[in-house]
Amino acid sequence: MMLTPTRHSRDIERKPEYLQPEKCAPPPFPGPAGTMWFIRDGCGIACAIVTWFLVLYAEFVVLFVMLIPSRDYVYSVINGIVFNLLAFLALASHCRAMLTDPGAVPKGNATKEFIESLQLKPGQVVYKCPKCCSIKPDRAHHCSVCKRCIRKMDHHCPWVNNCVGENNQKYFVLFTMYIALISLHALIMVGFHFLHCFEEDWTKCSSFSPPTTVILLILLCFEALLFLIFTSVMFGTQVHSICTDETGIEQLKKEERRWAKKTKWMNMKAVFGHPFSLGWASPFATPDQGKADPYQYVV
Repeated sequence: MMLTPTRHSRDIERKPEYLQPEKCAPPPFPGPAGTMWFIRDGCGIACAIVTWFLVLYAEFVVLFVMLIPSRDYVYSVINGIVFNLLAFLALASHCRAMLTDPGAVPKGNATKEFIESLQLKPGQVVYKCPKCCSIKPDRAHHCSVCKRCIRKMDHHCPWVNNCVGENNQKYFVLFTMYIALISLHALIMVGFHFLHCFEEDWTKCSSFSPPTTVILLILLCFEALLFLIFTSVMFGTQVHSICTDETGIEQLKKEERRWAKKTKWMNMKAVFGHPFSLGWASPFATPDQGKADPYQYVV
């Protein structure tokens, strides 16, 4: 249990208040182990569907407009394997980021029985979230979309229809990285394809008519450029946040640092797992973050 002096100033969301455990209903009966986490938010679901549609559109243009009609078999095979592998890893990372519990605090646990089980010492103070009636661990924040308090919440991302928090930040970082890579790869292939079509007959460089080919390539170029810029910036900000061990919300609110400072390498391993391995780049490898205490309260 982490203890800090009561004189620390806290933001309005974390100001001490009477717990009033009698007003909290007992927490709901926990679901079966392995229950899938999914946020039922209309905007988030729509954004997630759009994300998949855009990736599949890029797949269609790359395969059926540029690679399959190409007479260079080696060029088509190599680029097809690379692009499809990156696209698969991007969508797998998206699913893991969307369907992984980001670090939700048990809802409604601010009951008299639970508070007594903490065996708090005289003078200790715990913080209750008035919105979800939960005892809030240090560095947790309430998400109005997920309707839960999330440990080390960075932000809520509608594109993955989930919060980015302690348990799924790795998958979100991988998602932004792989989307940036397939966007860059698509832009390079579009450039080469335009040069090829200018040198050859447009009717022979694609299985579609020249006007349709141009429209499809321009749309892909615009999509790839937009997402390359967006995801590259997100990837950079996430890596910086991990290295400094300061979430986006903590940076925005300029919260006072109350946790131990670690090296950048240790912070990276805390998110991607111990030790360094190829699993860092895999959305199927669950990071081994050690057995941290999920309830770190302050006084």
